[in-house]
Amino acid sequence: MLTLEVTTHTGDISTYPLPPGQYSIGKGGTCDIVLADSHISRHHINLTISSSGLGYLEDAGSTNGVEWNGKRIKNRKFKVGERFSMGNLKIKFVTETPTPLEENSPARKATVTELKPTASAPITPAPKAAVDPARLEKIKDVQKLKQFVQDKVLEYLDLHKRGVLHKFSSDELKEEAREAAKIVIKKDRVEIPGGYTQDLLIEEIVCETIGLGPLEVFLEDDSVTEIMVNGADSIYVEKEGKLTHTTATFASSASLMSAIERIVSPLGRRIDEGSPMVDARLADGSRVNAIIPPLALNGPTLTIRKFAKEKLTMQNLIEFGTLSPEMAEFLEICVKTRKNMIVSGGTGSGKTTTLNILSNFIPENERIVTIEDAAELQLHQAHVVSLESRPPNIEGKGKVAIRDLLKNSLRMRPDRIVVGECRGGEALDMLQAMNTGHDGSLTTGHANTPRDLLSRLEVMVLMSGIDLPVRAVREQVTSAVDIILQQTRFSDGKRRITNIVEIDGMEKDVILMQSIFSFKETGRAPDGGILGEFAGTGYAPSFYRELELSGMKLDRSIFGEHADV
Repeated sequence: MLTLEVTTHTGDISTYPLPPGQYSIGKGGTCDIVLADSHISRHHINLTISSSGLGYLEDAGSTNGVEWNGKRIKNRKFKVGERFSMGNLKIKFVTETPTPLEENSPARKATVTELKPTASAPITPAPKAAVDPARLEKIKDVQKLKQFVQDKVLEYLDLHKRGVLHKFSSDELKEEAREAAKIVIKKDRVEIPGGYTQDLLIEEIVCETIGLGPLEVFLEDDSVTEIMVNGADSIYVEKEGKLTHTTATFASSASLMSAIERIVSPLGRRIDEGSPMVDARLADGSRVNAIIPPLALNGPTLTIRKFAKEKLTMQNLIEFGTLSPEMAEFLEICVKTRKNMIVSGGTGSGKTTTLNILSNFIPENERIVTIEDAAELQLHQAHVVSLESRPPNIEGKGKVAIRDLLKNSLRMRPDRIVVGECRGGEALDMLQAMNTGHDGSLTTGHANTPRDLLSRLEVMVLMSGIDLPVRAVREQVTSAVDIILQQTRFSDGKRRITNIVEIDGMEKDVILMQSIFSFKETGRAPDGGILGEFAGTGYAPSFYRELELSGMKLDRSIFGEHADV
């Protein structure tokens, strides 16, 4: 008989007999084999064992995945003696003399379906057996138990710690909640459900009571860049630019709503039926958007765009394949010589990340004012003033828009103004700031191409409520904006700067642009990745001559052949 041998990082070994059939493995109490490890997902992998002892391993959408020979795998046929790793655990398949199985052993917790592979046919997973109603009832019972303990923990903290809770840090509050959970379990004689240890049960309860519940593991996973919650029982994550459905769920819509409220409340924002949409941020700067019923028909919907814990640099973008070293050199010169720049791109194309990195080139001796809807920019300079807009209160008063902050920033003696994103009438104020001595300002905008961005700027200026002729708007844009970066997210998940253009005046009523660098797609790799190369167009921007006349030594060869002419 095939046996699963699991070794922990401390060297402890557990074995699980595997007669032919299908098995789910994870830390969730509903799995056939439960492994209590913090780096294991609730439903980590599926195993299918044939009558001949061969088998098939499949990743069930886990967070940390499965590794074989140092490589992460999605699925693979395995045989006796092969080793895999999951989180902190090492697993190995060995043979063992058949022994009678107890009725409640992990291998008999669910109905199994025997495989009947032929010698020539590859082994594939058998269809899943019908869901056992008793198992569904067990899941509900566990959720009810956790909800009961959660309510008791909150009641205990409110009763005994109300006066000092506000003094606790996040870690201290979680420790208080753990101690409260232990007291509740002991006092109410809570029976630990099968597949759980007391520590595992308490950790899940604390995460859902104080933290963000099942999202905590994704927030700690650096490979996850975005978390999308489409209701309590549907959570997706983005890894390496690709979406994956997870097995994680919230206990209920009420539990998800509590998590959302724990995010927005410390920021002085609210979400309820009267105000069912909100933009917010986490403590690390990660962007949060939430929308709830009656607008969200699937239940409370939460989207978290994570930011890297370590500050990225231009070198990181080069290594990621976002741009070439020549493009990086040019952009550094543009920022240091105070050129007004706009980063253009679609949703999720990496505009804010690029804006953050560009701002790193701003000299330390300059005063920078950043203006955002939800503070995300993380500038390393010492002299930075960060401003954040404010939505209206419950009476519909007190709103402070980006436009208001932009107008106020002009009285704050800024050397540079950095606006997180222009999406409305504030575009006019931004252009006027760029035109009135605040050179070197930076912002982002949504558009598919640089030409589309110019059209959007016109529309956004008209949204300001000031009736301006189109030609006057275009003259404002031409004199204010020097460089546009176009960033695109490709189907292989990678973000690339596909175009860098210079605004080169007007001809009649048309704004002229010159492409300086571009990305040319050349094909696809066997794994589906997009192949291509960054190249200069041979055109050196017009302001290079002015810089050279001022005494700067510049390398025109970065723009390609004949750029020095």
